[in-house]
Amino acid sequence: MEGWLPYVIVFGFFAAVLGFLTWLARVIRRRGSAGGGVGAALAAYEEAFRATSHAAHQEIRAQAERKVPAGSPDRLRPRARRRR
Repeated sequence: MEGWLPYVIVFGFFAAVLGFLTWLARVIRRRGSAGGGVGAALAAYEEAFRATSHAAHQEIRAQAERKVPAGSPDRLRPRARRRR
């Protein structure tokens, strides 16, 4: 019985630390109080382990930073005139 007790303690410690860091990340993101270093670390994590959500986040940021809405590609092409 004493052989597996240290493993349970170590596993419980790591689970508690991971849970605390997850909670901390949520609080920081919700408040927007992440400093440059924390924001960069979270962005690096997103890019490495959640590639699709990182790409979506970058697209949302790009859309928010635009001053003038981007036009449709169809508007940029000249329309073909119909012959009657």
